[in-house]
This record gives sequence, structure tokens and C-alpha cells, in this order.
Amino acid sequence: MQRSMIKDQPMNLLFVADPLDTFKIQKDTTFAMMRECVRQGMAVYACEVGDLSWRSGDRVKAQACRVTLNPSGSQQWYTKEEPQACALKDFSAVLMRKDPPFDVEYFYATHLLEHAKREGARVFNDPASLRDHPEKLAILNFPHLISPTLVTKSAEQIKAFHQEHQDIILKPLDGMGGKGIYRVKNDGLNLGSLIETLNHEGEQTVMVQRYIPDIKNGDKRILLINGQVVPYCLARIPQGNEVRGNLAAGGLGVAQALSPRDKEIASELGPILQAKGLFLVGLDVIGDLLTEINVTSPTCFQEITDQTGFDVAALFVNELKAQF
Repeated sequence: MQRSMIKDQPMNLLFVADPLDTFKIQKDTTFAMMRECVRQGMAVYACEVGDLSWRSGDRVKAQACRVTLNPSGSQQWYTKEEPQACALKDFSAVLMRKDPPFDVEYFYATHLLEHAKREGARVFNDPASLRDHPEKLAILNFPHLISPTLVTKSAEQIKAFHQEHQDIILKPLDGMGGKGIYRVKNDGLNLGSLIETLNHEGEQTVMVQRYIPDIKNGDKRILLINGQVVPYCLARIPQGNEVRGNLAAGGLGVAQALSPRDKEIASELGPILQAKGLFLVGLDVIGDLLTEINVTSPTCFQEITDQTGFDVAALFVNELKAQF
């Protein structure tokens, strides 16, 4: 597809995302973005990371499909046209919405997207910043906002950290949705086994943090859009004996107004992350402490909108249009 074939579409967006058939549209944030783009008269295209390519003498392209959203109640939520080769610079914007894990293919994709940006493509979030801000480790830039934290491969260091803090959380650096997160209390039950499982006998780095009791009130997702904080967060509250609040792990999502501390954290980080080209960010806060900075494909648009009436997707698209 050349520029001449889309020139009649003054605004057209390309979503680099997971397969459309995997979307759970009742809660999917990328779907909410697409729906609002269509509502505002934009043409929506989609591709997967594996559809990106570059050839010498040419531009970074994607085998992209035009996507039409079907009416509510249809058997399938979308209809798509046959894929065509599209130069990324010819779209009004390219939205990188591929879910983690941040694996080597994701890494390669950020390089292709960065090259497309040099060619004139508008890519959100900035590809270089996606590489530079791994979601677990990005909090290390803000040590005054976080719980006592250790990042290591060393079993001895993890055991010493547990001895100091007694109640700890262990998590893999490449996980999402709460996968691989474990709590070890002061009895140290199964600590050695969990270390072996998570660090693969010293081969893989893990994060260890002092347990934050305020998790009982929820792991709050705070959204930043172009540096602007959404006035409501989604508190993801663990259920039963579960220590994880993630919705994918069975947590209950409750939208609520931001606390003064939430606003303080968001106000500090918003301008810093915006300056790095991180247009959409999901801060995770437990109690008064920052736990993660999500930049790959932050979620919770629909849950916040459904419970509060605040249209997060509209704010996102309006702010995005202002960048064109």
C-alpha cells in the first residue's frame, strides 16, 4: 500500500498488537482505543510484530490490514481486509501495543520501529524508551518512591534480604499478569525451592521486594497520558488467600479517585516519562509506594470508564490527535 492509496484518509492509525482473535473485547484496552478512533472518524489498521520488515533501499513496512469494527452482538467483533505492504511513515501514528513478555523479538521490533521513526513515522510509545524502561527495573530510577528492593541472581543475597525483611515478594523480571510472583513470610517456607525456580539455579536475575501489607487494599493502576494523570485509578484487590491483585490472577478491579499520594507520585513521574517519549504509562502503586512502571501495553481503560464514566479512551485519542 503506497501513500496514494491512503491519502483519502486524513487520519489513519496502525496498531502493532497481538492477534485480533485473542482480544477479550469486554476489557481490552487496545480494542477501546480502536473503537474510539473509529468513533472519531479515523481509519484503523493492525499488524503483528512479525509483520514488520525492512529492505535496503526501501522503508520500514508492515503487512497491515484495514480493520472494520462490527456492530455489537456480531459473531466476530471485526472484519479485516487483505494485508498490504504499508510504509509506517505513511500512517498518522503507529501504536506499539504488543503485550509482554519483552523477549528478543520484541527487542528487534523496537529497532525496526526506531528506524521507521527516523524515516518520519510517529511511533507511540517511543521505541528507544520502550527498550530503556523494562517494566520491573524502571522503578530503580526512583528509589525514594519504592519499597526496599533487591535485583540479583544470587541465592545468598536473596536469603540475606529475607533474613533482614522477614516478609518478601519474589518476581521474575519478564513476567506479566502476576505470573511467577511469590510471597515468602518470616518462616522462610520453600524459599530455597522458589529461588531455584525463579533464578534457574543462578542463571536468571530476579527482583525481591519487602512485602507491602497495603496490598490488601489493592494494587493501584494509575494511568499517565502524555504526562497527564487520569483522575481515577483501578485498585486491583487480591481475593481469598491470593497475594496477587492482578486481574489476570483473579483480582477484583475497583475504580477509585486518586489519593493525594497517588497524585504526588504521578505528578513527579509524569513530566519525566513524557519527556522520554512515553506517551502512555501505567504506574503500579501499593499503598504509598511505586512498584512498577508499565510502558509496553498499559491497560485498565475500560474498567475505569465503566465504573466512573470518565472516558479514558477519548482522552487518549484526543491527546494523540494533538500530536499529528
